[in-house]
Order: sequence, then structure tokens, then C-alpha cells
Amino acid sequence: MNFKPTNYFDLTNFTQADIFEGVENIWEVLKKLSSYLNGIVIDPTAKVDPTAKILGPAIIGANTVIGFNALIRENVITGSDCIIGHGTEVKNSIILNNSFFSHMSYIGDSVIGNNINFGGGAKTGNLRLDKAPVTVKIGEEIIETGLEKFGAVVGDNTKIGINAVLNPGTILGKNCIVYPLVSVNGVFAENSKIK
Repeated sequence: MNFKPTNYFDLTNFTQADIFEGVENIWEVLKKLSSYLNGIVIDPTAKVDPTAKILGPAIIGANTVIGFNALIRENVITGSDCIIGHGTEVKNSIILNNSFFSHMSYIGDSVIGNNINFGGGAKTGNLRLDKAPVTVKIGEEIIETGLEKFGAVVGDNTKIGINAVLNPGTILGKNCIVYPLVSVNGVFAENSKIK
């Protein structure tokens, strides 16, 4: 299976698209974040609630809203026109443009596409309970990522229902729908409906 970034995301309007250069398997981009980022850069059109914390390093894109009690930890890039809402935490992740995490979500060690909506309480899990390196599972095939922490890849235009969980190593193609309260694991082709 081909895990190139362009199979999951339209990078045309993403200001930091250069971070994906040379990436063969989408999860490899997570290893580049710490060397790519330097300090905290907040676009002047972004709105950061005074109760939110940005620990950095991070890049916060144009017209992005960081809401009440949100926490942006280390190594985070958000594109433009995103909402990181009430009580949401983001760590070591890339979020492309026009994506929303409005209510108490956790995004950890993940790559999130354009036009994504995480319903209230929806989360990514980024660490296996046994703390073994995270793998990607396609049917019976297991692909080693070499990462101790890796949450999810969410392709463009995907919608995640309330309180759904994307387990470590989950990869969703473009235009997927994850129903509320579903625990997701594995690789799903674009246009999948996961119930």
C-alpha cells in the first residue's frame, strides 16, 4: 500500500507543505517536527484565548482560534482557519487547513488533513498499552513504523463522531466517516464509513 502524503492530503494551500518533502510513509513526517520548528510563531490573525497555553515550539496558522483552556504542547503546526477548542490538547502533530476540534479532544503524534471535524470528546490514542512500537495493520499485514508514539493519519474531508477513538497506528483515507463512540484501529480506504 502507498502511504505517500499526497494520497491523503491536498498540500497546495498548506504554508508548511515543505515539511512533507522526501516523506515516503506519512508517519515519518512526525520525526521531522522537532528539527523543523523553532520557537512559537503565531500568525497575527490568529486568536488565542487568554486561558489557553501554547508551550511550543509551534506554528499557529492564519485565522486559527485557540480556545478556552486549550493546550498546545511541543512540536505542533496548525494550518489556517482551524479551531482548537475548549479543553483540547494537541501534541507533536500537524493539522492542515480548516480543521476543527471544538470540544475536549486529544490529538497526539498525528497528521490531520484539511476540512476535518472531530466531534466532542473524540481522541487519538498515541501509545500502546504494552508500550511496544506502534505498527500499522492492513488485514493480516503488519508494518513497523519505528515510532514509540504514533496516533493517527486522517485524510482530507473526514468526519469523526463524538467520543470516537482512533487507536495508535490508525490511518483513514480521504472522505471517511467515523460514527460516534467507535473504537477504530487499522487502515481504511477513502470514502469508508466506520460504524
